[in-house]
Amino acid sequence: MVDEPTRNGAGPSQPAAPTVVPSAPPSASRRVYALVGVPPEIQAYAMAKYSRSAQSMLDSVREISAQKAEQFLNTFYFQYGHRSIADMAHLVLAVENVSILAAIHLVDEPLWDGQERSTRYQDFSASGYYVPPEVRQAGQEALFHAEAGALFGAYERLAERLAALLARFVARPDDMDERQYRRTLRARAFDVARGLLPLATHTSVGQIVSARVAERQISRLLAEPWQELQELGAELRQACLAPAEQPLAGAAPEVRAAPTLVKYTQPSQYPRAAYAALAEVARTLETPGDDPDTAVRLVPPQRLLDELATTLLYRADPLGRSYTALARVVEALPAERKQAILAGSVAARGPHDELLREHRCGYPIQLDLCLDIGAFRDLHRHRRCVQVIQPFTARHGFQEPEEVFRLGLGEAAAEAARAEGLVGEYRAALERAGQAAERVSVYLLPLAYRVRALFKMDVAEAAYISELRTAPAGHFSYRHAAWTLVQELLRAEPHLAPLVHATNPTETVDLLRR
Repeated sequence: MVDEPTRNGAGPSQPAAPTVVPSAPPSASRRVYALVGVPPEIQAYAMAKYSRSAQSMLDSVREISAQKAEQFLNTFYFQYGHRSIADMAHLVLAVENVSILAAIHLVDEPLWDGQERSTRYQDFSASGYYVPPEVRQAGQEALFHAEAGALFGAYERLAERLAALLARFVARPDDMDERQYRRTLRARAFDVARGLLPLATHTSVGQIVSARVAERQISRLLAEPWQELQELGAELRQACLAPAEQPLAGAAPEVRAAPTLVKYTQPSQYPRAAYAALAEVARTLETPGDDPDTAVRLVPPQRLLDELATTLLYRADPLGRSYTALARVVEALPAERKQAILAGSVAARGPHDELLREHRCGYPIQLDLCLDIGAFRDLHRHRRCVQVIQPFTARHGFQEPEEVFRLGLGEAAAEAARAEGLVGEYRAALERAGQAAERVSVYLLPLAYRVRALFKMDVAEAAYISELRTAPAGHFSYRHAAWTLVQELLRAEPHLAPLVHATNPTETVDLLRR
C-alpha cells in the first residue's frame, strides 16, 4: 500500500529527499585581446555594458548598432548623468593652422594627450599668422600686418645668421653626418630665434582625448572672449558630429566620432562670471612694496582657506601680480573676507558646472612662475600639475637678450652675436612688438615675453620635472627654470635630495647634443 501524500507533498513514511550539491561551473578561460576599428561611441557603450551584462566585449560590440548606442547614451549619459561613460570614447582630432594663442587654450586640459608643431625643430618663417577679426573691426589690420611682418622678418634673419655663426664656433665631429650637423645647429639657432614668434603664428595640434575632455574643451572655448577660440570650439563640435576623415583604404563606410556625446555642448558661462567677480575683488586689494618678476619661487605653506582665496584672486587679478604678493595680502585679511571670496567664486555656479580649477588646493608644492611664453609652453605639458595661468600681457617684459644669447649659444658665439649687432636687433624687435601687443592686439606678443603661472604638484611630479627638464638636450630656457625649481625645493626641504636627479645647466653644454 502506498501512503497518501500529505498536503506538502511528502507522505509520512517517505524518506527525506537527498541534498543536491550543484557542481561548480566550469572556469572561464582567460582572454586578453585588442579591438580596433570600433566607432568611439559604440566602444563607450560596450564598455558601459560591462556593469549591466555578462557579455564579452566582442559580443557587446557586435550587438550594438549606432542607433542603440545613441539611445543608451541619451538615457544614461544625459538623463542619469553617468558622465564617466564619455571617458571611454576616445577621439583622434587634428586642429591645423590655428594661432599659438589658440593652441595654448586648446590644450589647457588636465587630461590631455597630443602633440604640437615644435618651434625647436621646425622653421616657422613660412607658417604665416592669424589675423584676429577684432583687429579688422577696429580698423587696424594694416598695422597688424606691418608689425607681424616685422617680427617674422626678424625671426627669419636671426635664425639664418645664428646658424651660420654657430658653424664658426662649433666644429663638426668626424662621426657626425654633415646634414645632421647643420640640422642640429639650426635647431640651436631656432632655440634663440623662437622668442620673436608672435602668438598669432600658425601652428597645428593633434590630440587623442576622451569625449568628456572634448566636451569640456568645446564648452570652455565657446565661452572665451576671442572669436578665434569661439570658432574653434564650434569647429571641434562639428568635427565630432560629422563623418570622420578615413585616410586608410578599406575603412568603414562612415564613422562619426561622437555624434551624441557632444551635441548638447553650450558655452560654459560660470567660469567667466566667477573670474569677472573675482577681478573686481582683486582690484580693491593693495600690495605694498616692490614685487620683482622672479622666474621661479616656492610658495611657503598656507592654511587651506588662504590658499583658496589667493589662488582665486591670482587667476583673475587684472594687475597681473605674483601669487606671493597676493598671498601676503590675503593672509592679513579677516576670515570673513576670505570666506566671502570663496563664496563669491561659486555664486554663479549652475547645477551641472564643475568647480573651478582654482578650487583644486591642498598640494604640498606650489611654484609661483614668471617665465617666457616659450618655456611655459614646454612646462604646460605636465598634466599631473594643477596649472593656474594668468592672461598674456607685455607687462612682465622679457628676459635680458644678452642672457638669452649666452645661454642658447655659449659664451664665444654670444659675444660674436653681440659684436655683429644681432643682440641689439633682437632687443629692438621685442620692444617694438611689446608696444604693438599692448596697442593693437595680444596676438602680436612674442614668445620671449613672460607669463605668470602657478603650478601645484606633489613631490613625485616635482622630482620628475626636475630630472626631465634639466636634461642637457632640453631648451636652455626651461632647463634653467627647472634648475631653479630644484634649488628652491631643496633649500626648503633638503631631505628630498635622494629623490631629485637634476643636471646643472650652468655647466658646459654640448651644443651638438640633442
